[in-house]
Amino acid sequence: MRFLLDDEQTAFDRSLDRMLAAAGTPAAVRAWSAGDQAAGRALWARLAGAGVFALAVPEAYDGPGPLPVELAVAFVQLGRYAVPGPVVETAAVAVLLDRLAGGGEGAPAKEWLPRIASGQVVTTYCAAAGGPYALDADAADAVFAVQGEELRLPTGPGSVQRSLDPARRLVRPRGGGELLASGPAVREAAAHAADWAAFATAGQALGTGLALVEKTVAYAKQRTQFGVPIGSFQAVKHQLADALLGLEFARPLLYGAAVALAARAPGAGADVAAAKVAACEAAYAAARTALQLHGAIGYTAEHDLSLWIRKARALRSAWGSPSHCRGRVLAG
Repeated sequence: MRFLLDDEQTAFDRSLDRMLAAAGTPAAVRAWSAGDQAAGRALWARLAGAGVFALAVPEAYDGPGPLPVELAVAFVQLGRYAVPGPVVETAAVAVLLDRLAGGGEGAPAKEWLPRIASGQVVTTYCAAAGGPYALDADAADAVFAVQGEELRLPTGPGSVQRSLDPARRLVRPRGGGELLASGPAVREAAAHAADWAAFATAGQALGTGLALVEKTVAYAKQRTQFGVPIGSFQAVKHQLADALLGLEFARPLLYGAAVALAARAPGAGADVAAAKVAACEAAYAAARTALQLHGAIGYTAEHDLSLWIRKARALRSAWGSPSHCRGRVLAG
């Protein structure tokens, strides 16, 4: 099946590409890793101005969404440029609060969703499906944590934990805090939000993999051996072609999952899991290829390639490990 973006979606994709290409994201990522969020927050404001976060917010709360196809477009670009911050988790919070509002818990949605749509707040999210840590809780204005059948705003972040990707700062939220909602509706909304988080992570991984291939192709045209560019060697061409092929096979799965989420199809969760495992495994394969073809320079933290290689590895297990996603696909 072929999925083609319409003219408006294509224009949105190109506008994000142009904006992020001029944003100097590698410097923002390095600063974010060191605990300096100024450049990352400035970038966050620009993304909000472009309407990225509003895509997960319904019209009743000042957004046009939720629009999963447009979110897929946005998150692929966020991955291509290694944008730091809890972008996936913010989308998941928006979906969670919207779902709770539909179940009668409208107060948190009314308070928080307009602010998420406008970019006034940076939020992050912690739930069982994503593990015990909240991404970038030390930089967020609010941490939403689901504990059993309770949704709370914890009293504050704990200590920052080391991650495979230094730009993904993992924090275990403290217990307690303000109770926003409770009951079975919280558990159901959390499961729904986890699907959207996995979906957004798949888009981010696809963009990360595409960036790795693009950067490695450019490097293969410059690096020479025996007096010729290594990109002219058949073995190098095959490696790059295999990496790109895996990513292009993942792309229709991502957009298929977007269509399923938009239609609220019963099997949307399995579609999301298929997209997540395909995109993350393809991005991980692209990272290995990029590392091998860059040679020794690819191992250095000073080279910008490391920002994407580390992200590909971390995204592989975020919001659903490969084995978990495969199990969901097999279960249907």
